[in-house]
Amino acid sequence: MNDSKRPLEDLSSVPTSPRAPLPRQASCLLAGLCAVALAPQAAFAQGRLDAHYEASLSGIPVGHGSWTIEIGDDVFSASAQGATAGLLKAFAGGTGSGGSQGRVVNGALVPTGYAASISSKKSETIRMSLVNGNIRESVIEPEPPVDPDRVVVTEAHKKGVLDPMTGTMLRVPGNGEVLTPDACRAASSIFDGRLRYDLKLDYKRMENVKAERGYHGPAVVCAVYFTPVAGYIPDRPVIKYLATARNMEISFVPIAGTRILVPFRTIIPTPFGPAVLEATQFNTLATPPRVAKTQ
Repeated sequence: MNDSKRPLEDLSSVPTSPRAPLPRQASCLLAGLCAVALAPQAAFAQGRLDAHYEASLSGIPVGHGSWTIEIGDDVFSASAQGATAGLLKAFAGGTGSGGSQGRVVNGALVPTGYAASISSKKSETIRMSLVNGNIRESVIEPEPPVDPDRVVVTEAHKKGVLDPMTGTMLRVPGNGEVLTPDACRAASSIFDGRLRYDLKLDYKRMENVKAERGYHGPAVVCAVYFTPVAGYIPDRPVIKYLATARNMEISFVPIAGTRILVPFRTIIPTPFGPAVLEATQFNTLATPPRVAKTQ
């Protein structure tokens, strides 16, 4: 899975996603909680996604966001923005935007940059640059105070990772069908600028999904398991809850013309009822490969 505590960047981090009773890490998972290791492969096509998502808590709408992804023959970009309102403000209300970009190398998405801004009671901006899966630079503005209870993020923790937005895009190796149980057999390491965590997927089932506008068809549903590694406070209830949860799931569908799957629906059971992030509009289009110029 290619894959903070922020509201709808969290919604989007389906790129943005909502999230304290179930604070930032929880939000980060609602949208961004979908990472799978990307394995290099050849013959990677091109496609585009324009999607809108709605977040709900126990069936009550609490937020919305949009997500745009463009995958070219050698570069990719993803951007998201959103807002939370109503009951979600009891968790982490506000507005946010985020973006990730990078290279396509032998079919693998290799992020080079990530940025996210969240504005609620306080505003915060995170910027990261990456080189071949390693964090070269990471900045949080304004700089947060040092918390002695927080597990320290070391330089070793910043190697072999994905940013949370690229982490929402699941790469399916090979040349066969993309929506199979094997698509869920993946794991990845994510760093969001503050929190370093691992995500593991396992196959649950196949199902059919339908957006109000756009995609309707099959989806592969994966169970999601969260393991905090660094940058977290061990005694926080939300961390303990997410680390022991065994009923979180994500329904993945493909970006047309590519071997990339993205979340259509994310479900995280909470003490307040199921937190759901689901596409209401999901328009995806295969784009023709770029033709090299000739003399």
